[in-house]
Amino acid sequence: MLITNKKIDGGKAFDWGRTSEDYAKFRDIYPDEFYQKITDLGLCVKGQDVLDIGTGTGVLPRNMFRYGANWTGTDISPEQIAQAERLSQEAGMKISYFAVPTEELAFPPESFDVITACQCFWYFDHAKVMPMLWKFLKPGGRLLILYMAWLPFEDEIAGASEEIVLQYSPNWSGAGERMHPIDIPEVAYQYFALEHHEEYRLDVPFTRESWHGRMKACRGVGASLSGKELAAWERDHRKMLGEKIADENAVFPVKHYASMAVLKKKPSE
Repeated sequence: MLITNKKIDGGKAFDWGRTSEDYAKFRDIYPDEFYQKITDLGLCVKGQDVLDIGTGTGVLPRNMFRYGANWTGTDISPEQIAQAERLSQEAGMKISYFAVPTEELAFPPESFDVITACQCFWYFDHAKVMPMLWKFLKPGGRLLILYMAWLPFEDEIAGASEEIVLQYSPNWSGAGERMHPIDIPEVAYQYFALEHHEEYRLDVPFTRESWHGRMKACRGVGASLSGKELAAWERDHRKMLGEKIADENAVFPVKHYASMAVLKKKPSE
């Protein structure tokens, strides 16, 4: 499904379905600390019903399934949902998935204790979505927004990779990230109160192949480049990695940061 948003990549169309196989293989990269910080807040644990919007290949529900919550995942891309279902079934995890845009969700009121949005919150029509999420949450329910990104100005490999992406996708708005709190749109505060936010640094391990796959599975590459452009990008990116990391089997860290924001449902007036 092609998606176009003037606020993202200068309006260049992208389709996560084109990169779903790589996404499933290379983007399950959040370290244990990422999940532990969630459960330390008492979220996404046993006894809770959790909805993960923009679930992609189900990375969050699959990795947090062990903590005992009852998970539902939704995503706009049928291909992403197909990968999520496959991976969950292979792992013996009972997780419900639906291929539907977040703006079109239709759950009964007060269905969930927690709603999560990992690596996807900026894609939504917030004016439409925020009252819906408020309605879906039980009294006192939480909306948990999560994000992790590499730091191109602090990490040589990340910076060099971004330069190559920008050669092929010059309007890619995923570049140039710095550590900062998650941006919360003003409309959210009509329905929710900010309860907690946190930003912290992480070193995420990769090999040349896994980092190449991670970059290929991003919006500015696999989800949007033509076949010819993608082949050229792969050639250039592999060449750069070979020059900087001599041993193809070496494990190296890439500097990242993660951030989270917990919004608590306001009571009805």
